[in-house]
Amino acid sequence: MPYVNIKVTNEGVTSEQKAELIAGVTDLLEKVLNKNPATTFVVIDEVETDNWGIAGEQVTLLRERAKE
Repeated sequence: MPYVNIKVTNEGVTSEQKAELIAGVTDLLEKVLNKNPATTFVVIDEVETDNWGIAGEQVTLLRERAKE
């Protein structure tokens, strides 16, 4: 019973994109590990950019600096 947790920043991921991720991960687990799709769980969490850090900085600040 695989459980996959995908975390992305909340920067406009559409419902269609999420559905594609869920289907793709489920398909990959079936193909590679022979896991049953009926017992494969995929959860997508959207994280505020203030709560996501890269190289010691908030993504919010990194994005703002990149616009300059």
